[in-house]
Amino acid sequence: MAASTPPFRYVVALGSNRRGRHGSPRDEIAAAIGAIGGMLASSPVIETLPLGPSRRRFANAAVLIESAESPPQLLARLKRIEHDFGRRRGRRWDARVIDLDLVLWSGGAWSSPGLTIPHPQFRLRNFVLRPLVRIVPDWRDPLTGRTVRQLAARVPG
Repeated sequence: MAASTPPFRYVVALGSNRRGRHGSPRDEIAAAIGAIGGMLASSPVIETLPLGPSRRRFANAAVLIESAESPPQLLARLKRIEHDFGRRRGRRWDARVIDLDLVLWSGGAWSSPGLTIPHPQFRLRNFVLRPLVRIVPDWRDPLTGRTVRQLAARVPG
């Protein structure tokens, strides 16, 4: 587990495909970005097809933030934001008001029960990589050494 000196930089992926109290999925993403705070950069919102059983298209984006929180502290705060937005745990890949995933952090890799950074699936997900390319194209995956741009070029779609 690598470490760096606070404040840390994190990349958070956001997704929504259900209206919530803030409005449309795009509105939910905008409100979640505000709730997360510490934003240094934000990608445009893109629309993507769902994975799994959901039939609704997703709005997806990513933000680069700065925070003095450790990865577990930030993850706990992201989970509270999801809960406050009306996210209820249930079927995997089902419709949701908001989904916040901790994808990368400036300390490199992190592994603990319930949290793995980099996010284990981000290298395979175009709906994550496309927004990441817009804000951190040269960020290197600490496990493969490839840049986000290189990873995105390897994923169809």
